[in-house]
Amino acid sequence: MKETPLSNCERRFLLRAIEERKRLDGRQSYDYRNVRISFGADYGCCIVELGRTRVLGQVSCELVSPKLNRATEGILFFNLELSPMAAPAFEPGRQSDLLVKLNRLLERCLRNSKCIDTESLCVVAGVKVWQIRVDLHLLNHDGNIIDAASIAAIVALCHFRRPDVSVQGEEVTLYTPEERDPVPLSIHHMPICVSFAFFQQGTYLLVDPSEREERVMDGLLVIAMNKHREICTIQSSGGIMLLKDQVLRCSKITGVKVAEITELIQKALENDRKVRKEGGKFGFAESIPDQKISAFKMERAPVDTNDVEEQAEEIITKADSPSDVFAKPILKMPGMAQIGEGIENFWGDLEESEREEEEEGNSDDATTSEGQKMEMEERNVVRKTKKGDDTIVLSDSEEEEVVILEPEERQKKTRSSGGMVKHPWGSLKEIHSTKPALHFYFPYPSPPFTPTLNQLIQSNLGAGLPSSFVPVF
Repeated sequence: MKETPLSNCERRFLLRAIEERKRLDGRQSYDYRNVRISFGADYGCCIVELGRTRVLGQVSCELVSPKLNRATEGILFFNLELSPMAAPAFEPGRQSDLLVKLNRLLERCLRNSKCIDTESLCVVAGVKVWQIRVDLHLLNHDGNIIDAASIAAIVALCHFRRPDVSVQGEEVTLYTPEERDPVPLSIHHMPICVSFAFFQQGTYLLVDPSEREERVMDGLLVIAMNKHREICTIQSSGGIMLLKDQVLRCSKITGVKVAEITELIQKALENDRKVRKEGGKFGFAESIPDQKISAFKMERAPVDTNDVEEQAEEIITKADSPSDVFAKPILKMPGMAQIGEGIENFWGDLEESEREEEEEGNSDDATTSEGQKMEMEERNVVRKTKKGDDTIVLSDSEEEEVVILEPEERQKKTRSSGGMVKHPWGSLKEIHSTKPALHFYFPYPSPPFTPTLNQLIQSNLGAGLPSSFVPVF
């Protein structure tokens, strides 16, 4: 599962805060997060909390054959695991680039710096040596994994006790903790990593970056140092160019932080030693302050509330003056409406595209209305009567044709045995001899003006037509 990327707003907000020398958790640029160390019931087991970043360290040992080129030295092995429990972006059983880089940095910091006397781990030269294995598990990821992992590794090594052994000739005897007290490891110094995040191509510097700050940083500088101000390793990543003065400043800050963390580690080890010696309760369960219901609540960041009124007045003076108050609201955006009590409900000016769509809609409505009007005109029959000539003018066609019906000609044609009369639209209507009838064609069934036309025919043509003529519709 891929990690959720930061939005542009979050990225700009973080960079803006860094430019103003502010951090999300209330720290200053050179402040380190609180370090909390708790030990388990067994030797060599501890949990280190750096803010909300938590790392579990566990040390184990076993007797193995030494390496051929180092017959009198023990073996140190470091393994860091990034589980999905710490962050959804970490995949189980997969060696990511970040994991490989962290493991190599830990080996350079702890093994290559010769912080542990490996020759003291030799039992029989060329036959048996102690192999010390340090397993580190990331429980929660909130940035700066390497610092928390290095602290957890060195604390677990300092807290670890190996079983005592004795050699008689070629026979090696391994004693249990009940038979003999376990033996601590021989540690020369305690190297601790301190990380520095650079922003804006090295313009801004932050100590102990959080997870969100790591996403927006341009480069990272890691310096491993002991309390004697001896640099054990140094690594720069991110492709940024650092000046000599920047590196020297980071090394001075590292010396101060390492001294504070070393003192904290020694105090934690001394307290655990006293508790175990006195027979008190110890372990992870006892280290949790479960006397209150809010035992797992987050620590609140201190907020400076001094001179709040002066700062507020300064912000108000620097801010722009408010806009003028209008009697009536004015729409500043096209295509928007104002709806509310005491406000007129109207729409603003439409955009060009919306205007074109509206004009097209109006034109379509106009064409449809014109078509409907023409259809209504086609349905209407214009009836004009001329009393002097006894002539009826009928108009009911799309081509505005006029048909004049004369009573005398109609009488002659209807008196014949039968015939065909040509309809004005070009169709033929048959007049039967048995029952003469006058046929009128209408394009629509049951026109609403049929009774009026019947009265018109009876009043004007009734005198010239025989009584047997019946108008058919």
